[in-house]
Amino acid sequence: MIWEELNSALIFTDLDATNNADVLEKVGAALIKEDYAKDTYVEALLKREAEFPTGLDVDGVGVAIPHTDVSHVKVPGVAIAVLKNPVDFIQMGSDDDKVSVSIVFMLAVVNPQAHLEKLQRILAIIQDSEVLKNIKSVKSSDEIIGLIKNKENTL
Repeated sequence: MIWEELNSALIFTDLDATNNADVLEKVGAALIKEDYAKDTYVEALLKREAEFPTGLDVDGVGVAIPHTDVSHVKVPGVAIAVLKNPVDFIQMGSDDDKVSVSIVFMLAVVNPQAHLEKLQRILAIIQDSEVLKNIKSVKSSDEIIGLIKNKENTL
């Protein structure tokens, strides 16, 4: 379960960022600070996002799921950022279609197989636009964890 792995130090309810690189740097830095990722994580994240964009439009709510190669990660984890103001990410599977993203699920992955399972669970969570709207409106990390727990318990 995703909610069991969530660490409130890696959940941001009102992240102020100017662009997607700023989001990746700030949230990636938190994963490094909390010892989930190596010092190379942010740079690798920026490179991967440029090559393989992770923006998704889910019923009008922009979500991004950035991650990078396992060699930059120490332990698995998920960071979540609700952005104060949306920023543009490139749509997954495109070269230049922009998505105005307001929620970011950043993955720290150590096992590629587990990565696919985690990604599938996150996709199952974010496909519920009501959950996304609630995540955008809450003001604490505990509330976000509770929303994800409730959704996962219905899957």
